[in-house]
Amino acid sequence: MIKLMKYLKKSAGYIVLIITLLFLQAYCDLSLPDYTSKIINVGIQQKGIEDSVPDKLRDSTLQNLQIFMDEDQKKEVSQNYTQEDDTWVLNDDISKETRENLNEDFSKAMMMVSAFSEDSEQGQAMVAQMGLPEGTDPLTALAQMPEEAVQQIMSQVDEKLKDMPESIVTQAGVSFVASEYEALGKDVDAIQMHYILMSGIRMLAMALVIMLAAISVTFISARVAGRLGHDLRNSIYRKVMSFSSREYHKFSTASLITRSTNDVQQVQQVMAMMFRIVLYAPILGIGGVIKVLNTDSSMTWILGVAVGLILIVIFVLFQVAMPKFTILQTLIDRLNLVSREILTGIPVIRAFSREKHEEERFEKANLDLTKTNLFVNRCMTFMMPIMMLIMNGVSVLIIYSGSHAVDNGTMQVGNVMAFIQYAMQIIMAFLFISMVSIMMPRAQVAAERVNEILDMEVMIKDPEEPKEFLPEKKGEVEFKNVYFCYPDADEAVLHNISFTAPAGKTTAFIGSTGSGKSTLINLIPRFFDVSRGSILVDGVDIRDVKQHDLCEKIGYVPQKGVLFSGTIESNLKYGKEDATMEEVKRAARIAQATDFIEEKEEQYDSPIAQGGSNVSGGQKQRLSIARAVAKDPEIYIFDDSFSALDYKTDVKLRAALQAETHGSTTLIVAQRISTILHADQILVLDDGKMVGKGTHEELLKSCEVYWEIYESQFGKGGR
Repeated sequence: MIKLMKYLKKSAGYIVLIITLLFLQAYCDLSLPDYTSKIINVGIQQKGIEDSVPDKLRDSTLQNLQIFMDEDQKKEVSQNYTQEDDTWVLNDDISKETRENLNEDFSKAMMMVSAFSEDSEQGQAMVAQMGLPEGTDPLTALAQMPEEAVQQIMSQVDEKLKDMPESIVTQAGVSFVASEYEALGKDVDAIQMHYILMSGIRMLAMALVIMLAAISVTFISARVAGRLGHDLRNSIYRKVMSFSSREYHKFSTASLITRSTNDVQQVQQVMAMMFRIVLYAPILGIGGVIKVLNTDSSMTWILGVAVGLILIVIFVLFQVAMPKFTILQTLIDRLNLVSREILTGIPVIRAFSREKHEEERFEKANLDLTKTNLFVNRCMTFMMPIMMLIMNGVSVLIIYSGSHAVDNGTMQVGNVMAFIQYAMQIIMAFLFISMVSIMMPRAQVAAERVNEILDMEVMIKDPEEPKEFLPEKKGEVEFKNVYFCYPDADEAVLHNISFTAPAGKTTAFIGSTGSGKSTLINLIPRFFDVSRGSILVDGVDIRDVKQHDLCEKIGYVPQKGVLFSGTIESNLKYGKEDATMEEVKRAARIAQATDFIEEKEEQYDSPIAQGGSNVSGGQKQRLSIARAVAKDPEIYIFDDSFSALDYKTDVKLRAALQAETHGSTTLIVAQRISTILHADQILVLDDGKMVGKGTHEELLKSCEVYWEIYESQFGKGGR
């Protein structure tokens, strides 16, 4: 997968945007539990009052509070409050740090004032301990006491407050502030509703941002993944097109199709999920951990247990399922291969009544794939239930542990709710990764298969400094001491072949089956490169020029005609797109294809099915020849291209070719001597060696192999 990341360079801007949106989404996601906690803690339990710092309080109340403050605290309060008549108003421009200090100062003082209240049982007990007469105001008495005595009382209180959570102390202060507001005539219920309403609006706004960010990430991810798939398929196509026959035969056609479609699709899907999930999961998980630690660290062990269990589940599934993913892609290749063979060979299958056999072959390939798919899917079906069990177990543990903390006064209810949500977010992050892990192994295998093609070293390449063909020569082909051995073969197929095919002349090749005729002819367009020796076209070694320049000189007609889906006209213009209609009709006339073309209703606009399945073998071959003629090349290569034609058509076609293409070099591989009788020179091959060269008459006299071929086709006669 990593090797394929280079194809994402074009989408670097989109990827940066995706990451930015994911951070924004995670920030909003992680903020929602905090707002939930505040609605419960502040909005409901504290009536919308956030801390112990009152916005306004009476002068008498402040004097009572200052009894339990030292000089520094009194100074800080006076600096941040402004007196208006008999009330004190909080300044608007105080910092967050200052407010935290004021909250600490006020919280303790408010607890003490509440404790010494006449209505408090605890206050009455403390008054009794101080030995004050019944009915005495304890606050008035404390105000008259020396500051040292008050500080001694405060130190005792501080000792008791050490073990008390800050939130509990703040809540006590908040209750005091609420009472003060009521005394001042402020509507505490309105404050509460306003806080809850504003928090709800903020939560809705964040939910909207989350939705928009998620939609945007999904859209952009799909676009980036789609572009990746497009570029990969293009790269595979260009790579396969650059393959020589040596590289092409290392992969089956079915495998190449699977790799460029199914495998690329697997990579594309995982890449889209990676942007949406894999990148998001760590951001959400790390952010959740930070939030949990800031909320309450006493229950983090629960998360540690949950994450450990999830990792164990993922590891076990990987160990079990990973090998099967490799097998899965191979089985898809096999099924495609069997299907392709059956579909292309239906006539032969029916002719030999082998339907049952082929059905069994297909069923076996299909069943093997199905079994492997079922095994993988069954393994993965265990993941979701196990994950849900872990999530529910974590929720139960958090509620159990949190309820004890709430009961002991060490944690607020809102914090427990927030902790549960953060825990779910952390577990969901790992769940996201585990979901991707289901597809990742298969995608990894698919990526490796794609890389096999992209990393394949092409043996036939263009030179770094290509030469140009000599303008004074047109179509001359020369073999110099050519040897050729197929890759991984022990023996050479061609041995020391040397000849010159003059420009404008016809050179023919004949020999028994397996003598090397087609191999020799395929060396000229560089389907293979020679093992030793050299091939010159127009005086230049074909390895020293661009393959495109070489092929521009050649009109190639294979032994088996190949047509492409489209029309007759598009097929005839395949080698020369700018060919005029007159040139197309001329090519058809030379190839003896005019009669059957003009018999069709749409003539040259008649459709050609894939592979030319809607025309006969002879018609397909004539159209293939016409395609080469329409190109008007300098060199014609006919690889046993007349074998599908009847004798009459063969004669007419060769006569037309000789008359119309006399300026071009013609190279013909033939099985029938009648096809090459009038060739300017005939090369006879036997077991990869050239055993004769000359005209028909000369070879009858001088070449034993040629005579045997002649005798087998025309009967016994004299030399």
